[in-house]
Amino acid sequence: MTDTSDLLDIESLLTAEEVAFRDTVRNFVDATIRPNIQKWYADAVFPLEIVPEMARLGLLGMHHKGYGCPGKSATEYGLAALELEAGDSGLRTFVSVQGSLAMGAIAKFGSEEQKNEWLPKMASGEAIGCFGLTEPAAGSDPGTMETVARRDGSDWVISGTKRWIGLASVAQVAVIWAMTEEGVRGFVVPTKTAGFVATVIEPKMSMRASIQCEILLDNVRLPESAMLPLARGLRGPFECLNDARYGIAWGVMGAARDSFDAALAYSLERTPFGRPLAGFQLTQQKLADMVVEINKGTLLALHLGRLKDAGKLQPHQISLAKLSNTREAIEIARSARTVLGGNGILLEYSPIRHANNLESVRTYEGTDEVHTLVLGQHITGISAFR
Repeated sequence: MTDTSDLLDIESLLTAEEVAFRDTVRNFVDATIRPNIQKWYADAVFPLEIVPEMARLGLLGMHHKGYGCPGKSATEYGLAALELEAGDSGLRTFVSVQGSLAMGAIAKFGSEEQKNEWLPKMASGEAIGCFGLTEPAAGSDPGTMETVARRDGSDWVISGTKRWIGLASVAQVAVIWAMTEEGVRGFVVPTKTAGFVATVIEPKMSMRASIQCEILLDNVRLPESAMLPLARGLRGPFECLNDARYGIAWGVMGAARDSFDAALAYSLERTPFGRPLAGFQLTQQKLADMVVEINKGTLLALHLGRLKDAGKLQPHQISLAKLSNTREAIEIARSARTVLGGNGILLEYSPIRHANNLESVRTYEGTDEVHTLVLGQHITGISAFR
């Protein structure tokens, strides 16, 4: 498979195994997501029916090893994220929430009992997970969270509210972060537990083929064994978020590439003033600008993948890639929409859907401002957060 946008032959930097897995995911997107995404998006439906197929392809918790997980490399995970987001950001987000956040928290910080109970079910798609960190008054500053877990005999009792939690209304298990007397701790919470209520947030103009919820935790009682034993403080959720942000750096380049492909195809077919739209200088400038940033962003994502596989990837490098690639992907989607003219507002064409979705991707798991300050702190040694 050849990408029209791959002017630097980035394909040649991939192994045969990486290309084969990438192509498997691309074929799944072409066969299952593309024919249906317009309706899913228009109807605000998350297609639970495709979860078993995602599991069969090894897309759920793909970079975790053991416990029934596929054990793919970080680069393979990134390539899968790119192809999935070329289909839709909401469906890539499902894989990210399931694998990097919910499964990631259990795999990194859970007990053997927690891993054995949940990871095989989540890898097979039998169980869906969510990750409860963000609160109504604490998005970018989770250290101020108001959700509290208090001891009551041998149990823990959690009370509070979480907001913008992906998949919560369809999940069987939630990883909930709460403030305790010893700081922030994580808990594995079966969603059928009394006092756990997830309410879908709607209507939305973005990520319509995805689910975001508010969670009410009303004196949710859990045994001591529900606590993640190895997660202490905010380091725990931040490590999970960094894995997800890494996937975003790849994924958004998929949305950008798909937007470019739509604009290129349209401009070659449309013939204003007696010639193809692609033959006008201003159109070619738009297409050239798009493809330059796609190549730069994909190379950046691949470099991060190689660093991550080597165990050398640093948080500030993830912030750089999430900031830059998401910002550029939005501009590419918007520019592609202009090439399509008035037809560009129709769901028949992908750029406006990608642009709307990317507004959410740009905001979640660290806004532009947060990642800018992460880079500023790394460069200067001075924190500007407080």
